[in-house]
Amino acid sequence: MKTLDGNVALISGSGRGIGREVALKLAAEGASVVVNDVDKEPADETVADIVSAGGKAVACIGSVTDHDFADRFVATATDTFGGLDIIVNNAGYIMDNVIQKMTDDQWQNVLDVHLQAPFRILRAAQPYIKANPTDRHRKVVNVSSVSGVYGNPGQANYAAAKAGVIGLTKTLAKEWGRYKVNVNAVAFGFILTRMTEAVAGDDTYVEIEGRKIKVGVSQDIMSAVKRTNPLGRPGTPAEAAGAVYALCLQETNYVSGQCLTVDAGSR
Repeated sequence: MKTLDGNVALISGSGRGIGREVALKLAAEGASVVVNDVDKEPADETVADIVSAGGKAVACIGSVTDHDFADRFVATATDTFGGLDIIVNNAGYIMDNVIQKMTDDQWQNVLDVHLQAPFRILRAAQPYIKANPTDRHRKVVNVSSVSGVYGNPGQANYAAAKAGVIGLTKTLAKEWGRYKVNVNAVAFGFILTRMTEAVAGDDTYVEIEGRKIKVGVSQDIMSAVKRTNPLGRPGTPAEAAGAVYALCLQETNYVSGQCLTVDAGSR
């Protein structure tokens, strides 16, 4: 018997990177997964990979910042798989700038995707969770960042949003304990994704929701990460997913309201 047999999981931003690895891991352990991405192709690819490996998955395409998304996301889980046991709020992107150059749009867009979207998804899930008690503990894992714990130059918007995620997590742990829901956060350090891969030469951009987002870090930053990290390297998306998975297990039923820092001890 697999560790997550019978569980239904929502994972936002799971077409790529960390979210994709979380989806693959939870599905491999028996969970039925609702995969989300703003773009159809990566979401469908993740679903296809899960299904081809013998798992169960369905895609829910769309931006987590859309007003109707949270209700649609929750309904996809309950209508397709008949339940809702795990919620992983992972979707996001960065729009870095020092505060004197940061625009209102840069500030608000990052707060919307990293903080308002998880709030809306959790709010939408509450009526179902309350009305459908289970013998096992349900799990919420909110993705934060070491930027939200320690701050980071050029990331006032992102750090504020990720700090807010920790506050949301601690509050929901207190509100939802009576429903047998464990609510925790993971604060990732430097994980190697398309947002952080080293870039040599010209700046690199990706398009997200019609916006051009600068991605990647300089070779100097990558060298500094390798030099200062106790393991001498960035983390992988699969390693990040492992931390999320651990907080989805019934063995962590007495762990709630916590923020697990996942950075190999760098801080």
